[in-house]
This record gives sequence, C-alpha cells and structure tokens, in this order.
Amino acid sequence: MTYRVLLVDDEPLARERMKRLLLEHHDFICAGEAANGDAALSWLRLHQADLVLLDIQMPGRNGLDTAAAMQELPQPPLVVFCTAYDEHALQAFAVKAIDYLLKPVRKEDLSRALQRAGEWLAQRPELQPEQAAEQQSTPGCRTHLSARTHNGLQLIPLEEVFYCYADQKYVNVHHEGGETLVDDSLRQLEDEFPGLFVRVHRSALVALKRIERLEALNSGGHKVYLRGLAEGVPVSRRHLPDVRRVMKEL
Repeated sequence: MTYRVLLVDDEPLARERMKRLLLEHHDFICAGEAANGDAALSWLRLHQADLVLLDIQMPGRNGLDTAAAMQELPQPPLVVFCTAYDEHALQAFAVKAIDYLLKPVRKEDLSRALQRAGEWLAQRPELQPEQAAEQQSTPGCRTHLSARTHNGLQLIPLEEVFYCYADQKYVNVHHEGGETLVDDSLRQLEDEFPGLFVRVHRSALVALKRIERLEALNSGGHKVYLRGLAEGVPVSRRHLPDVRRVMKEL
C-alpha cells in the first residue's frame, strides 16, 4: 500500500528537505505541495491525500486553523505537525494531529511518525460506521498526553498507556516507553476519557483495552493484570464492583 502525502510549509527549502526524507520511505509518496493553509485546502478539495505534513507558523491561515478546516472535508487526511515551536502541542492534538515533530525534523522522528500514520491508515477502512461517526462527533478528543521533561516536550500516545497512578499531587503515567509525570490529575483524565480508563483505586486508572484478568490475592484484595505489563495493579474494595462490571462489557 502506498500513501499520498501533502507537504505544507511556506519555506521552499523545508519542503525540499522533507521530500528528500520521504524518499527513504517507499510506502509514502509526495503527492503535492502547498506554501500556506489556503493553498493546502484548495489542493485537498481537488486531490486526495492520506497524510499532511503541516507547518504551524505560516502567512495567512496558520497550521492549526488549517488542520481544523481539514476536519470538515469529506475524507480528512491525517495530520502531522512539523514546526520549530513546541508551545502549540496541546492545541495541535485538539485538532486531531497524530504527531508533533520539531524542526529540524530528524530522520528517526519522521520514521516514527510515518509508522504511526501507516498503522492508523491501515486500520481506517476497518472502522465500523458507528465508530467512524463517534470519531467525527468528538473533534476535540486528544490522542496523546503531553509532559514537559528535562529533554523538552514529551508526547505519550494514549494507545501506549498501561495505567496512571497518583502520588500526592503528581500523576505518573506508565506506558510502553517507561514512566512519565504529567500535569493532568486523575479526575481530569477520568472525565476526559471515560471510555478509555477505568478507576481501580482512588490513586489509579487503568487502560480498559489493556485489561487481561482480575485475580484475588491469597493475602486478600485483588489485582488487575494488563496486557504487556507483568506487574498487577491493586484494585480497592470500593472500586471492585465497577471493575468487574466493565470487564463483563469488554
């Protein structure tokens, strides 16, 4: 399968560099270019793109507004932002971007983003009609959690999260890449993603799709075990009925 990419950047040299990087990925081809948001939308009304590599700071319509407008198209493409600034990350995921790359874009970062895009695109035709309608009705839903670390802004895909644990005023997210402290509270995460997490303890949320089994401990109490994680997460007596209920509904 070959996917069509639209490059959107007001700097010609930046577009040329991205085209060279794309040449190393035979399943993605540069199908078109645009120097600003309005030109990108005009191109998309005439042509089909699977993925848009989109700058944010551009003359006229900026990248965030352009990405929001793309969601109104009959077949909106996936969006990966490529920008020199990290302060727009939260806004970027509010308009359904699947990744956020900082310039100068490194080969390994682009490869990771394209791999993720390929996985999303491969699954897109398999969406059931009710799932597609649900996605279109929740345009502001985030696909990543973000955290500011000593290495800069870190983005954590929600599909890679095992569980979130609160320790005093901090929330530690356990994910495939390790552990990261985030600014969101457990209550904020629980309210924002009711179909993604279930509370198993006053200090813990686990990812519903990761749940494999619930075990009673010889010492008393219960633990829930998650796919891809050897260690179980304690379940409190108060939240045990809810955990059992949601597991029956999985």
